[in-house]
Amino acid sequence: MATLFPGDITRVHGIRVGHAENRTARTGLSVVLAGGDGAVGGVDVRGAAPGTRETDLLRPGNLIEKINAIVLSGGSAYGLASVDGVMSYLEKSGVGADMGYIKVPIVPAAVLYDLDVGDATIRPDAKMALNACQKAQKSTQQGCIGAGCGATVGKLVPGATPMKGGVGTASITLPSGITIGALAVVNSVGDIYHPMTGRLVACGTMDDDTKVEVMSLMLGTSPGASSLKKLAPGQNTTLAVIATDAVLNKEQVNRLATVSHDGFARAIRPVHTQLDGDIVFSLATGRVDIDQNFVTLCAAAAEVMAMAIYNGVIAGNAI
Repeated sequence: MATLFPGDITRVHGIRVGHAENRTARTGLSVVLAGGDGAVGGVDVRGAAPGTRETDLLRPGNLIEKINAIVLSGGSAYGLASVDGVMSYLEKSGVGADMGYIKVPIVPAAVLYDLDVGDATIRPDAKMALNACQKAQKSTQQGCIGAGCGATVGKLVPGATPMKGGVGTASITLPSGITIGALAVVNSVGDIYHPMTGRLVACGTMDDDTKVEVMSLMLGTSPGASSLKKLAPGQNTTLAVIATDAVLNKEQVNRLATVSHDGFARAIRPVHTQLDGDIVFSLATGRVDIDQNFVTLCAAAAEVMAMAIYNGVIAGNAI
């Protein structure tokens, strides 16, 4: 089945993406580079079990405005160590916040839990992150790559096997000339739905290949297990980046991250649970004046985010 809106996040001016993974261990990371001048950054953390770095810097009212890269990593909290490799790469490139005698790269990051699907003793590290930076380009693959290498979805049905998650992306250029794109790493506890039709796309599967929709069990609208699988907090999450070439201030960029979560809700059910660490980072590379188009931009953000989530899961499962 063809993907929706096959354009990817790298169509946004200044954005490049690199992935690296260990397929045997089923873990990896994805790096979004914001170009030499950086981009105005924002964030909205909705999940109740996040693992993050430098998110406080992105909030309105705090000093730093521009960031240089975003890291989305597997490996749970261990994966945060991979940021050192991106810092090293950017330092050698001469970019970062100018402190007078040195430039310090600003690299927010978030992690997902994939320690139970491969080798839990192997996690993304600085070397893997450096490799991802060196491979970054103006295009990106989708599916079980990078941070989505060990991602899974649909994990609440007892006795069911989760389906694969993955990395997905989508973009659109608006009539105003502004481009907006999303990249999502889907490792949700919830099931995945087509954002346009509402059709169930991915969920837990029983041994006889029967697919069980967890929302039906939760609401009692179909027969099935009497209780949900018990999971520890932090074992699931959807991590995402929304990027645009519009000229936005820090408050607007943070708002863009907030409305992008509407795309999560259209494609994932249930979403933003106590078991997930859902996060959206946002970037504005500042090439096209926004004029009166911010409302349209926010509406488009939810659309491309939902499509990126959907695209990543169908690519991961080759549906």
